Amino acid sequence: MHRKRFNLPPLDFIQGFEAAARTLSFTKAAEELFITQSAVSRQIRSLEEHLGVPLFERRPRSLGLTDAGRALQRTSVEVLERLQEATDRLRTEGAAPHLTVTTTGGFASLWLIPRLRKFTALYPDVDVRISASYKTVDLERNLVDVAIRYCAGDEAPDGAVRLFGEELFPVCSPVLLTEGAQPLRDIAGLAHHALLHMDEARDHMDWDTWLAAHGHAGLRPSASIRFDSYEQLIQAALSGQGVAMGIGRLVSGLIAEGRLVAPFGEAATGTRSYFVIRSAISGGRPHVGAFVTWVTQEAEAALANEGRGMPSSPPPAARSGGAKRPARSTR
Repeated sequence: MHRKRFNLPPLDFIQGFEAAARTLSFTKAAEELFITQSAVSRQIRSLEEHLGVPLFERRPRSLGLTDAGRALQRTSVEVLERLQEATDRLRTEGAAPHLTVTTTGGFASLWLIPRLRKFTALYPDVDVRISASYKTVDLERNLVDVAIRYCAGDEAPDGAVRLFGEELFPVCSPVLLTEGAQPLRDIAGLAHHALLHMDEARDHMDWDTWLAAHGHAGLRPSASIRFDSYEQLIQAALSGQGVAMGIGRLVSGLIAEGRLVAPFGEAATGTRSYFVIRSAISGGRPHVGAFVTWVTQEAEAALANEGRGMPSSPPPAARSGGAKRPARSTR
């Protein structure tokens, strides 16, 4: 006789437990689930009998979770959230193609979103969702169609398509060059200004590495400000709060508009590139393929625009001369 693959309690029991564990109240869980308090109590009792362990500490005026209850709560929240995402997605796909793209906040806000209306104009029926995160997500597990990741070539998975590499150089608001007690004239002048950093900066945005490569190891700025996202860092540079390490193809539009300037120095060649990656589950769908083709063509167009004078690296007048230097790894 074949055994069932899964020996699980009914889903209603798990939903009742999750609500009670989150609110620490059978009454509040019952109100949320539109059932009676006694029904929630029976669900929890049946679930405990199924598992053979108590899940709650029942006190005279309060409710608490046991160690087993806390363990089940973590798992039940994850499973219910994933099941909800899957069912929501299946509902929406019946009405319109759904496209979820994950990428860093910096790439999303500075490069992708300014161009995205071109894609939506070409494919108005595609429901696009941009998930901006600096965490690497599992595409299949999280039901994401496409990822655009900034990583070293040997870290890109099989099948990844390279969009472009990067050049790195300091950028700031034009006001820092002309205003204040110490206008920024050269690299040594950074000692009179704040340097803007990313938290847990990797080698491609490490100020110490860049300063050492340009003969100013040990330079101490007047202040250091740290951010946990690149878009926050660039916003601080735009508002004149300090000097940021610019990722060339993300800040090129702001330089072209005159909102940022690259005040000095050579561009360092970054150790990373942007890659577009498809989900193994949904990557073959026509609208997903259309997005990958579109974003690849946009990257090619951006590279072509550089050849026609649009900046991704410091304009020639801002450079001090010399060849580009590779950014040295700090790892």
